[in-house]
Amino acid sequence: MTRTDPTDVPRPHAQLHLGVFFQGVNHWTIWSHPDSGSQIDPASYRRVAQTAERGLFDAFFLGEGLRLREVDGQIHELDIAGRPDAITQLAALAAVTDRIGLVSTSNTTFNEPADLARRLSGLDLLSGGRAGWNVVTTDNAWTGANFRRGGYLDHADRYRRAGEFLEVARALWDGWDDAAVARSTDAPAWSAPGAVRQVTHKGPQFDVELTPTLPRSAQGHPVIFQAGDSGEGRDFAARNADVIFSAHGNDFDDALAFADDVRRRLRAAGRPEDDLRILPGTEIIIGATEAEAQEKKRWLRLQQVTPATALSIAGLLWNRDLSDRDADGPLPAEDPLVEENDGSFGARRIADPREVVAEWRQKAEANGWSLRETVIALGPQRGHVGTPSGLADKFAHFVRHGAVDGFNITPYLIPDGLDDIVDLLVPELQERGVYRTAYTGTTLREHLGLRAPLTHRAAPAEDRAAS
Repeated sequence: MTRTDPTDVPRPHAQLHLGVFFQGVNHWTIWSHPDSGSQIDPASYRRVAQTAERGLFDAFFLGEGLRLREVDGQIHELDIAGRPDAITQLAALAAVTDRIGLVSTSNTTFNEPADLARRLSGLDLLSGGRAGWNVVTTDNAWTGANFRRGGYLDHADRYRRAGEFLEVARALWDGWDDAAVARSTDAPAWSAPGAVRQVTHKGPQFDVELTPTLPRSAQGHPVIFQAGDSGEGRDFAARNADVIFSAHGNDFDDALAFADDVRRRLRAAGRPEDDLRILPGTEIIIGATEAEAQEKKRWLRLQQVTPATALSIAGLLWNRDLSDRDADGPLPAEDPLVEENDGSFGARRIADPREVVAEWRQKAEANGWSLRETVIALGPQRGHVGTPSGLADKFAHFVRHGAVDGFNITPYLIPDGLDDIVDLLVPELQERGVYRTAYTGTTLREHLGLRAPLTHRAAPAEDRAAS
């Protein structure tokens, strides 16, 4: 699917969208380096959000942590603990930012639509129409153990519940008309008669009967994000979402194949193929020269995959505690244990890892790698590495050939990890005409160039004729 003709540019005027993901867990964000600040201090969140806004980013994202990760029942001490509730933190950031979108990752399995829809409406109103909701699902008992109903949800039901959850939330957001609130003190009543309606929903997952308590924001609904990469997840996004995250943003051909698949699903769902923004997650490493950027990458991987982290990752593959081994020594001589995945560490263990271990051993022996070097070389590969000019050319190619609409960036340092991107890369993108030079709207929906919420659109002519 490679496109080599330089004159074949399907989207010559496309603009790149950028978001920043304040992750808070995992080893990609270095908490142990002297240049790293606090991962939980409110000042760090404020610094990252304001830097992203200075760089004209579309949105600031927060993840959700419903349970601390564990291995064999023990808290995984390499993780950062102490993340605040996303909506609470984003509400605080709404007061110290003006334009950037504020996106909360909130679970449909362990929330209820009436409560979550109201809290998201509150964030949307407080921020002047800048709220977004990253819709995530959970089906495992490991997370469910922190909740009264435990791991009650079958895997096959998680997207069914999410779809019905979103249906109820949208009905609640539509419970107020756009002109419901009086705009003059001369009006006969504070709200127009019939402008606020009761919502009644009875379905397999939810039984809701209430009158919404909050009006709509300037953007109508919070923007809907979705991150599932399975066929079910992609179909859910095609039916429901405004933005889809993905892990398909490093290689052009892989990204384009993902984008083409999503567009096919959009058409099947009866939506325009440009109705969904595609924002892969990524890491960006910048150097003054290509050689310097590659050297920075090598340094960074050693910071991210510390000896303790390497042993932890390998332990999940071998299904053994390897914490007493030498990370800079050889791979374990023992065969991995083959066992049913027990959900430890957020369901990351591999039930039958023998094939992967065999590949690791073959490549480690051929290259003379230590265990740590093997984890770095054969673990997940992510990110873009290069000079500001080279990366700007690369990203312009990605977006104008339809492989992505932008990127959701995970900084490897907090709170200053965006500075190089904002100060060095953004000007290069602007020079190529592929990135905004100013915000032209006030809402997140406007930043992303999205149409009205799905429930606010006229039905296709054939649907109206059939009704």
